[in-house]
Amino acid sequence: MSGAFDRWAVLKKQTREGGGPERVERHRAAGKLTARERLETFFDPGTFTEIDAFVLHRVDKFGLDERRVPGDGVVTGWGEVDGRPVCAFAQDATVFGGALGEAHAMKIVKVMETARKAGVPMVGLDDSGGARIQEGVMSLAGYGEVFYHNVLLSGIVPQLSLILGPCAGGAVYSPAITDFVIMTKGTGQMFITGPEVVRAVTGEEVTMDALGGAETHASVSGVSHFTAASDRDAIALARRILGYLPLNNLEDPPRAAPSSPSHTAASELFRIVPEDANAPYDVHRVVERVVDPGSLLEVQSAWAANIVVGFARLEGRSVGVVANNPSVLAGTLDINASIKAARFVRFCDAFNLPLLTFVDVPGFLPGTHQEHGGIIRHGAKLLYAYAEATVPMLTVILRKAYGGAYDVMCSKHLGGDLNLAWPTAEIAVMGAEGAVNILFGKEIEKAAPEEREKLRTSLAEGYRTEFLNPYLAAERGYIDDVIDPAETRARFANGLALLASKRDERPGRKHGNIPL
Repeated sequence: MSGAFDRWAVLKKQTREGGGPERVERHRAAGKLTARERLETFFDPGTFTEIDAFVLHRVDKFGLDERRVPGDGVVTGWGEVDGRPVCAFAQDATVFGGALGEAHAMKIVKVMETARKAGVPMVGLDDSGGARIQEGVMSLAGYGEVFYHNVLLSGIVPQLSLILGPCAGGAVYSPAITDFVIMTKGTGQMFITGPEVVRAVTGEEVTMDALGGAETHASVSGVSHFTAASDRDAIALARRILGYLPLNNLEDPPRAAPSSPSHTAASELFRIVPEDANAPYDVHRVVERVVDPGSLLEVQSAWAANIVVGFARLEGRSVGVVANNPSVLAGTLDINASIKAARFVRFCDAFNLPLLTFVDVPGFLPGTHQEHGGIIRHGAKLLYAYAEATVPMLTVILRKAYGGAYDVMCSKHLGGDLNLAWPTAEIAVMGAEGAVNILFGKEIEKAAPEEREKLRTSLAEGYRTEFLNPYLAAERGYIDDVIDPAETRARFANGLALLASKRDERPGRKHGNIPL
């Protein structure tokens, strides 16, 4: 009996040692936690349960028969985050550089299947050089299995990816399919082909960080949703994100203790939005005075900043926020903003998070770059996302809502449940100056040259008074009410309480065909 336990103890010790003391030391010297330390930090203390610790690869070529490490370079299992169950895996870069082989992939797929069956979130802590070359097509098959299961889980349970080291080649597509990507500065990288391949093929000189570092993917490509300073910061952020989300698509998000803004917050709203319709302001200041204090967690803050998306709470309820930001590109919708908001809206709809939409949009960004880049197709994504959503949707128009952008930003026509407007709202096909040039262009041209500008100004003022207001839309029921800005939080909270039990059945179909 003692011999059996001795063998067990030796194998357990080997699983905890990973690639050995030297590799572990180099790993820590790079400022990174080990795979097990990451999971212990991620889960509530004492709740992590490991599975498949004794799995070994089955390859006997290229010297791998002499390099078999229990666990095969990935730690898998489950535990609790704030008392709620979560499945996770953490790749161990001290074993084969975290490279994925057949057995390694099998472990990840197995814990993903567990997450699907249990109906709990799936979190991956990625730190891998990519496919294990020595295993050839078996490693590629392993990636294919992981990708397939990412798709199976999509919209069923939340999926988060933490990029805490290199993530190269085919390895990047698993995080790309998941719901949110968190990258660490300096240590996390994602790219299809590394700097050496880029240099060989194109002659371009580029560093790993410039090619696929955290800041590049946060601000240029939009691949990453959050940036963290360290492993611990990334893990803390992942825990915070999960706090807004249900365990799966059949549950409601968790409730938190409600908190109210300061007693001056409501009255401050009126002063934030300038009287001058062309003056910029930061929409964060509006959102933060409507939702519970400190609850706004912005997603992709460094990319397509002309639209703000993120999680928040309203009277303790988790909600998704979408808001045009007039301080960037005047709040226009462009290609990137449309993609960013559409994907966030679809995530919220998949996981039962009501949507609060704050509108101040002069239209879609004009120009050949946008038209040739497919703004029609990309803008349609946001339209489609709102139109197919069945969660409670509450909208307030703060100022401008012009043209097709009025429709796209969760209008009543796309299924908005409660559509409000401030008295400053301007709902029209276009602004006064543009409208006057079209409607009265010939009349202005006939006027004496010295009278044209005066006439144009007078006509624009008349158009602004008659048409640039919320009341024509309210007369037709497209706006449910025109409210004092100070009422916004209370009206949203009241509407959300009523709509919490919303049910909106749609015709049966396999799936729609969103304009990808």
